[in-house]
Amino acid sequence: MHVVEVVLRKVGRKPGRAVVGRLLRAPRKGSVLVIEFPDGLHEYVTTPVKRILQLCGGGVYYVQTANSRYRLEVRSGDVMALDAPAAG
Repeated sequence: MHVVEVVLRKVGRKPGRAVVGRLLRAPRKGSVLVIEFPDGLHEYVTTPVKRILQLCGGGVYYVQTANSRYRLEVRSGDVMALDAPAAG
């Protein structure tokens, strides 16, 4: 498993605070996005992903879920792990 540190920010009228942690599941259409907090005890889970847009040449993604939009920024780790096909 690849370790990818990310920052997730809600985009829109009520952006809220940033979620910083380790990405447990790569964003895939139809599945939820799971980010583990640094304490290792808590997770942030989104609703199922509808669309994913990657900005050219960088580790920035825009993710639309069933009821929200997010900006996902890869801080460290293997960006290619996010683009690899899902196992299974």
